Amino acid sequence: MPKQKASITRGPQAEAFSTACKRCPRLSAHLAAVRAEYPEYHARPVVPFGDSNPSLLIVGLAPGMHGANRTGRPFTGDYAGVLLYETLHRFGFGSQAVAIAAGDSLVLKGCRITNAVKCLPPENKPLPAEIRECNGFLRAELEGLATGTAILALGTVAHQAVLRAFDQRIADFPFRHGTSHDIKGGRVRLFDSYHCSRYNTNTKRLTTEMFHEVFAAIRKYTDRLAAAG
Repeated sequence: MPKQKASITRGPQAEAFSTACKRCPRLSAHLAAVRAEYPEYHARPVVPFGDSNPSLLIVGLAPGMHGANRTGRPFTGDYAGVLLYETLHRFGFGSQAVAIAAGDSLVLKGCRITNAVKCLPPENKPLPAEIRECNGFLRAELEGLATGTAILALGTVAHQAVLRAFDQRIADFPFRHGTSHDIKGGRVRLFDSYHCSRYNTNTKRLTTEMFHEVFAAIRKYTDRLAAAG
């Protein structure tokens, strides 16, 4: 019997992101309920944050309930952002080590942060159909990256979303913390890390040292490209 080829999981067509998006009924209804309970929260799709021409694009899962969903800026104001922004500052990608609110003085240098899913999902668990629906926005972001850009996927969902947006076979690029993959013949380099969530850091699945090791590899890669001109 002939061996079947693994199929390519294609994402939707690339399209410009809109904070007015309501294409996922479950997510839209959830955000409406959150706005009613917390009228001071952003509680809408969260726009990417950072350098418009980055050497590093970080892709997370989705906005956190009391973090980005509250402040309107990725990884800002919640526990997951503590380790991320401290690490970005340590490795020269951020102007300060803390991210409190969208109006603070934090500036990302050569770095941009986005999410595979732009809306807060119930229990922080987007459905597969919602991940696919949002993939067109991620695809548009990836298409605008310069050749050689580093992409950091925080967790399996983000990793697979990046591959889908690039029309790559997921089976060809297995997720594993601390690994990296050349995508499309070196068009970009995809780095993998466990998500910097409270659960992962509290259980020591992801330690500060492990996270810093990933960023040391990223910094070495981006510095080498910059030196090459």
